[in-house]
Amino acid sequence: MIDQLKWYFHPITVFVFSILALAASLVLYIYWYVEVSAGLHEVVRKYNLDAHQFFEARTWVVILVLSILVGIILVGLFIIFVYNQKTLRFYRLQNNFINNFTHELKTPATSLKLYLETFAKYDLPREDRLKYLGYMIQDVERLSAHIGRILDLARIESKSYGEEFETADPVSITEQFLRTNAHLFRNCDVQIHNPSGRAFSCSINVPLFEMLLMNLLTNAIKYNAAERPRIDIHFELQKRKLNIRFEDNGIGMEKGELKKIFRKFYQVGRADDMTAKGSGLGLYLVRHIARMHKGEIAAESSGPGQGSTFTLKLPLLIQPIQQGGNRP
Repeated sequence: MIDQLKWYFHPITVFVFSILALAASLVLYIYWYVEVSAGLHEVVRKYNLDAHQFFEARTWVVILVLSILVGIILVGLFIIFVYNQKTLRFYRLQNNFINNFTHELKTPATSLKLYLETFAKYDLPREDRLKYLGYMIQDVERLSAHIGRILDLARIESKSYGEEFETADPVSITEQFLRTNAHLFRNCDVQIHNPSGRAFSCSINVPLFEMLLMNLLTNAIKYNAAERPRIDIHFELQKRKLNIRFEDNGIGMEKGELKKIFRKFYQVGRADDMTAKGSGLGLYLVRHIARMHKGEIAAESSGPGQGSTFTLKLPLLIQPIQQGGNRP
């Protein structure tokens, strides 16, 4: 239904209908002009009336009709202009993403080639081999992360995850995720806060929810200038929704960035050069995943240097159930 509405309100469709309306209006006006003019001339001649009483009014009608037609054309042209500006901006973001992504792929690939050539030419001591192997593993992980993000995007946009939802507790999933990936967050402090000590029942796609957690947490670490990044995850009940707040002590954001960061290919920094950070897909995927869970995601920040807060709102299936004791 939404896709059909998008098609109906597509700027090109609107413009075509505007032109058709203009053509139909011109045809009807010409027909009206011929018929009414003939009738008026007949009445004026038959009753010997003053012609100016009729044809001055007709002139105003002509002006009104032409003004409406010109207005339709101007509105159509304005819609086309706005659409083209958005399209050009999207293509610039896409082009910047492709350039950055290509750079991110080439760098570890070139590094791997160099290490392999070094292994082939020289008989290195064991310590050097282990050191270079560690570097190679890091490069492979970077390549895997970039390729995985593209595959995730393709799967989500093609709705390949559609039916894999189950009733689960987001708190338990988050705790298990942090235990499983503890090695990724060993250089930062991640704390879970669930004052109610309750389990919450939500319809969750576990792989997608873990992808959301990974993107939000790695984002909080990437955009953080503190000596030791800190992330606090708060679980709060609000009516029949569960609010999950991710608060960090990172670099913060300008207010103008808060809505843009969820756009596809949008990167923090200038959109027309290579100074932008990130792939431009992480938070776009986060918003997509939130919507697939019938939830919402929003960002807040008091400004640069003030940290950021991302709030995920998920609908509850049932009222929370009390568990024994508080979670650590």
